[in-house]
Amino acid sequence: MTALLVVTAVPAEADAVRAGLTDPDVTVTPVGVGPAVAGAATARLLALAEAAGRPYRAVVCAGVAGGFTGRAEVGDTVVGTVSIAADLGAESPDGFIPVDELGMPPALLGAGSRVPTDPGLLAALRAALPTAAAGPVLTVSTVTGTTASTDELRRRHPEAVAEAMEGYGVAVAAAQAGVPFAELRTISNPIGPRDRDAWRLHEALAALTAAAPALR
Repeated sequence: MTALLVVTAVPAEADAVRAGLTDPDVTVTPVGVGPAVAGAATARLLALAEAAGRPYRAVVCAGVAGGFTGRAEVGDTVVGTVSIAADLGAESPDGFIPVDELGMPPALLGAGSRVPTDPGLLAALRAALPTAAAGPVLTVSTVTGTTASTDELRRRHPEAVAEAMEGYGVAVAAAQAGVPFAELRTISNPIGPRDRDAWRLHEALAALTAAAPALR
């Protein structure tokens, strides 16, 4: 059986995942912070594995995230149903316009601003993590840090449960390679006015270790 690829942003997240794995047929690799570097690094890993005749059977973007209060609280686990590039588009006097609505030819949009989770992976993760919140996970290049921007994201994405910085990039790389994709997050902080004292990174990493057996 070919391996499952799990990518994280930073080594601490990769270590947390490895600490909880029960399936030896899982490769865990930190690929960097942000959608561009994560997408590029994931694409390279997928291409190298395919060229070597050992393609990955799926890729999961895993790590910590901010949670929308009332939907995912600090320490909770989140299974993404779709990864959304929340800040990919254009500003206008009437508000933000997603890239999908800018009138570009479909070929130029690639995956658009939304990449759904593979149904099989989603079902398996939800079965293995029945208490996890499930919903859209937003990908942002700038972490939300004000009440105004939080309220705007809630308005535009009322079902979203969390925001992170890599999921959409990894999802696009997986889609281009024809590899199933999923996103698994644990919550380190509430989304809102930036307050590092409110972050609970240790709790989020411990939750990531506890969720890791679902990765198989």
